[in-house]
Parts: sequence; C-alpha cells; structure tokens
Amino acid sequence: MPTIQAFRGLRYDLSHVGALSDVVAPPYDVIDDALQDALYKKHPANVIRLILNRPEPGDEPDEASQGNRYHRAAAFLRNWRKEGVLMAESEPALYVYHQVFGYGGQEFTRRGFMGRVRLERFGDGKIYPHEETHASAKADRLRLTRACKTNLSQIFGLYPDPQNEAQNLLEAAVAGETPLEAVDHLGVVHRMWPVTDAQVLSQVASIISPKPVFVADGHHRYETACNYRDALAQQEGSLPDDHPANFVLMMCIGMNDPGLLVLPTHRLFHGPASIASDELTARLGDFFKTRLAGEGPDLAETVWDELETEGDQGRIGLYAAKDGRWVVAQITDAGRAKMKELAPDRSDDWRSLGVSILHRLVIENLLGGKDWPKPAYVHLVKEVVEGLETDQHPLAAVVMPATLDHIRAVSEHGERMPPKSTYFYPKLLSGLVFNPLE
Repeated sequence: MPTIQAFRGLRYDLSHVGALSDVVAPPYDVIDDALQDALYKKHPANVIRLILNRPEPGDEPDEASQGNRYHRAAAFLRNWRKEGVLMAESEPALYVYHQVFGYGGQEFTRRGFMGRVRLERFGDGKIYPHEETHASAKADRLRLTRACKTNLSQIFGLYPDPQNEAQNLLEAAVAGETPLEAVDHLGVVHRMWPVTDAQVLSQVASIISPKPVFVADGHHRYETACNYRDALAQQEGSLPDDHPANFVLMMCIGMNDPGLLVLPTHRLFHGPASIASDELTARLGDFFKTRLAGEGPDLAETVWDELETEGDQGRIGLYAAKDGRWVVAQITDAGRAKMKELAPDRSDDWRSLGVSILHRLVIENLLGGKDWPKPAYVHLVKEVVEGLETDQHPLAAVVMPATLDHIRAVSEHGERMPPKSTYFYPKLLSGLVFNPLE
C-alpha cells in the first residue's frame, strides 16, 4: 500500500455550528434534488454547499468565471475558515471512523480510519480500481477541486489485514475517549476520533505500507485527485515530495472487518419490449438451465432468498412482466463457453461474476439489449417489488453482488467490473474532516 500519512484536517467547530449531524451529508453522487434541498435548509454551513452547490440563475459555464457553483463552493469554504466555522487540527492525526447501522435485523459496526494516502495512477503501483469511470463526472469533480483546493470527501479503500492489526492499534488509542458523533438521514450513527499519538501513527503506517489497497468507492474522485496533482505539477514545474496534492483523503477499512457488508444491486429495466417467461426461457436456450419459480412481484423475496442461500454467481432471477412470472436461470457449461467467446480478453474471475453474466451474455447477447437505456439500480428486494408494481419495467433481474474476494481477484488482473457490481452500505459521510491541498 502507498504511504499513509497523518494530516492536520479541517473540521467543523461545534461551538459555531452546534450539532455535527446538521452539517454533514452523504456523498454527492447519491444526493437527489429533494435531499439536496433538505440539506440546504438544515444548516447554513451544511457541507452540501461545498460538495454539491446548486446552480443559480446567471451562472457562467466558463471555468475561469467567478460566477458559477464551483467558485461559490470555494467562497463558502474560504469564508467558513475565516469565520472559525472550520478549524484546523492542532496536530497531525489519523481519524478513527465507526459507522453503526442495522441490516437484516442485526446491528453492525464498520470500523476504519481516515488519513492521507500517496497517489499512484491505477496500474502503476499497489492501488487498484474495480469499476469503470466516466469523463463527465471526473471533469465536474476536477473543477470543484481546482476551485476549493481541498479534498471535501474521502475515497473508500480496502486493504487486507486478516488480524485487523492496524485497526486494533487505533481502537486501543481511542478506548474511553468521547467521539464526535453524527446521525445521518438514514439513521446511521457515525463516530470519529482524531488520533495524534506519533508512535501509534508510525506503527499503523508500518503495518499497512506493504499491503495493496482496493478502491471500493470514489473511483472518480481518486482519478480526479491524480489529474489535479499532475496539472499542478505541470503548472509549477514540479511538486515537493511532501506536497499535499501528492496525497488524497482516504477511508481505509480492513477487508476482514466484521462490519464490512457488500449488498446486491438489482436491475429494473425499462428499455426492452415486454417479454413473457416462455419467450425469455427460449432466448436463454442451452446456455442456462431454467425453471419457473412462480408469479407476481412479491415473489422477488423468495427468489432472492434462494440466490443468497446458494451463493452462486451463475444463478440469476429474471422477472418477465408480460405474464408476471419469475424465471430462475443457472448458467450451464455451454453458457460458460459462450461467455469465454464473448469476453476472450477477460479473466475467468471476471467472466464468472453474476453481473458480467447478466449484462454480457443475457442482456447484450441473448436479448439484444446492448443499446437499452441504463436500468434503474436498487439494493433492497422491497425496492424490486415496488418498482415492478408500477408496471414500468418489462424486465427485472436479481443478481448476486461481487464479494471481497472477487474484488481483489479481478482488480489484481488489472480489470474493472461492470457498473454497479458492488454496493457498500452505509455510505461514508462528507463533512467529518477535510484535507487541504495547499
């Protein structure tokens, strides 16, 4: 893993803002218009004004213009620092970060820590991506970074540590200390402790330094950090080795942390013509062994329970809305051979993923849906049921998520998974700590 470095983070001064819960927000890319509006109303210093400043009448598209939402975000950041709304940590720190949440009737605590991590281009070192990125999202985040000169949100990184040695050191350092605490709009409790003990920080860095890191979330922001660094280096001739722009704010979580959950991302399609279960079965042909599982959107729960119990990436649940029937499809040897034909440049690990089989073989090849609109992505089975009850989706698929082992294997092959292969719940909060790049 690249260098882990403690830093003097910028944090909200609670004597100015009151409750931390009022000024934090989920990542920008999961905030819809309604939540953006609610966060704007919640507090005049809510981080939404930085990470997703809303457009205003008269905004100029020119990046050099002072009259756009990126420069407006920078002005908020600058003013909050001047006014003492934000304060700098007195000493360099790593930040222990816990998330306490419920899922499936159980309570979990996901543990990790935030620090600066030295940037490496994907493919050039030990930092690995697992999903594709899009140019428009990176351009947006780069404009924001140039304006604010600050990492406003953390990358989500995973690292192997079977005994959780690094995290346990940090846990011992904060035992008995009162955390900073916030509760988000979903009821997840977020707790954070700065750790400034130089010996502990050195030990943690030493434990992690030989390990790889796998980006779980924040691929666009990670590549943006690299682009910002490179542009700054070109502008200034070179950057000192310890320049803050050589690093990015990252949440580091051990891959064996008991609170680390990967949830599925199911698909609700709205592009294809309506199809009946017998036609769907015929189109799947010899590439899948199929059976009818029953009728009605409500059966999604039963189909998902079967998939989750079997834990087989090659088993997919498909809903044909024309006759309201569920088809459970299990890939055959012929299907695996067809996957190899369709994706000869991919590894067996990539070709065996449920999402790869669904999109490359079923949707693009057997159903001819390469040009279909992007499906709606949902994570809970009840959301599948609700979506199907609207009669707007002629086809739906419930599919297994990629596991942590899949992420590591596919990443180390230098490959990237299809979109929405994983969903790490809960999302990390923005606004707990910022990383200045000057």
